[in-house]
Amino acid sequence: MNQRIRLDYRHTIYASYIGYITQAIVNNFAPLLFLTFQTTYHLTLKDITLITTVNFFVQLCVDLLSAGFIDWIGYRRAIVFAHLFASVGLAGLAFFPQIFSSPYAGLMTAVVFYAIGGGIIEVLISPIVEACPTERKEAAMSLLHSFYCWGHVFLVLVSTLFFAVCGIEHWPVLACIWGLVPFVNMIYFFFVPIQRTVEETRQMNFGALIKKKVFWLLIVIMICAGASELAMSQWASTFAESALGVSKTVGDLAGPCAFAVLMGLARAFYGKCSERIPLKKFMIGCAVLCIGCYALAMLAEMPLFGLIGCAVCGFSVGIFWPGTFSVAAVKLPAGGTVMYALLALAGDIGCSSGPTVVGMVADSTGNNLKSGLGAAMIFPVVILIGLMLLKTDRTAGAID
Repeated sequence: MNQRIRLDYRHTIYASYIGYITQAIVNNFAPLLFLTFQTTYHLTLKDITLITTVNFFVQLCVDLLSAGFIDWIGYRRAIVFAHLFASVGLAGLAFFPQIFSSPYAGLMTAVVFYAIGGGIIEVLISPIVEACPTERKEAAMSLLHSFYCWGHVFLVLVSTLFFAVCGIEHWPVLACIWGLVPFVNMIYFFFVPIQRTVEETRQMNFGALIKKKVFWLLIVIMICAGASELAMSQWASTFAESALGVSKTVGDLAGPCAFAVLMGLARAFYGKCSERIPLKKFMIGCAVLCIGCYALAMLAEMPLFGLIGCAVCGFSVGIFWPGTFSVAAVKLPAGGTVMYALLALAGDIGCSSGPTVVGMVADSTGNNLKSGLGAAMIFPVVILIGLMLLKTDRTAGAID
């Protein structure tokens, strides 16, 4: 394998960028087709909801199990297989419903395939970039995670254009096109250099890791990071449509698309300015901004201001996920694959619980979405408290 490597670590980072674009496609392509699936395959709303549930549940399981099998098979094999599963799953959306006796079973099989790939990608990409012999690790991590946002925006824009030009009935062609992205990147990963964040003999084991107070603090921050992000982004389209009374296409662009653009800008901004702005201070500032955005969305009398709060929230949450990874790499440098897998698991738990809290509270208050968003304000509040507890050189008595 090593004899075939002719590329340097810049290409490892480029391949990792595409890996996060793949992750964005995996998580956000099928939701664009929910109505089409419902009418084409005669599915109930419960059937459609289960697609998202299974996707994140499988990714949670992969996060939990990956700490063991990734070290066993190695980083390169794992990331290659991840992209292969993602490619088969995305293309499988077009083919499996025709092959299986039950179209719905075919759809769910495709979802399981790309969810396995997405789960491994989520666990592995960050430590692969962290292990690259580059300077300004915090900047590299922030810029890396911005590509999830750019991938999401790119997916929405290209898919919207494709449906407008070719027609929604040709969605299987687009599914195959998106499936080419992880397939090509799989080949790319064959030829880039990959090394571990820490040698296996020096890696902290699970027992030692869970004894660290700072690890549990980072787990809580990571759960709330995922919840703060998804609680707003998953409801952004509905909020945009209800606030402005626009069409779904415009609502998608003004809601989740604007959220994703600003989230990506936040990560790119810190990637450029990390030498001048300490990470912890930037995260604290963003936590305060996030609380303000949720409050604005909940309390604004004018719909436009509520929509602004929704969109700017994308900027405020942008640093939480990559920033927590960077803090963990500094605080627990021997954490290795186990640490990254458990942080990814925590983030996915937050991604699942955040939108659920909003929906449950909104439902219990007469479908009042503002009340649901108000309840979700607890997540950035907990992040702010957690960051204040993190020890720095001048902070006596804080958690380390």
